[in-house]
Amino acid sequence: MKDFYISTEDELIKPVKWLFENMRDKHIICLEGQLGAGKTAFVKQVIAHLKSKDEVSSPTYSIINEYHYDEGKLYHMDLYRLNSIEEALNIGIEEYLDAKNLCFIEWAELIAPILPESFINIKIEVQEDASRKLIISNL
Repeated sequence: MKDFYISTEDELIKPVKWLFENMRDKHIICLEGQLGAGKTAFVKQVIAHLKSKDEVSSPTYSIINEYHYDEGKLYHMDLYRLNSIEEALNIGIEEYLDAKNLCFIEWAELIAPILPESFINIKIEVQEDASRKLIISNL
């Protein structure tokens, strides 16, 4: 487990770099945090770190956004609007999880029963001063 304290969005590059140095063969990363905590901002830094030219947007309405970088694809999922694991299965969530591409999943607790044992969890906690504490676990 590793903790980071972040005061600005630009500082997210520190935990992103650390993540990529330590994630080994894991490709599923669950992002946990309240609305507005910075989950999509974290993915934006990931995309920048991977040197992708794709523009990152929140997948709140599309549910799944796909981004491309030199070594492959990254899926950014936001399951907030789904009501059940059945809805996730109906959109083909298992195919995305099994594809071995990077998957960043917001509100992943909805699909907890079908997540593989080997995933990384990043919890983003908003602090009283509006800074963020990131807790990276399951490495």
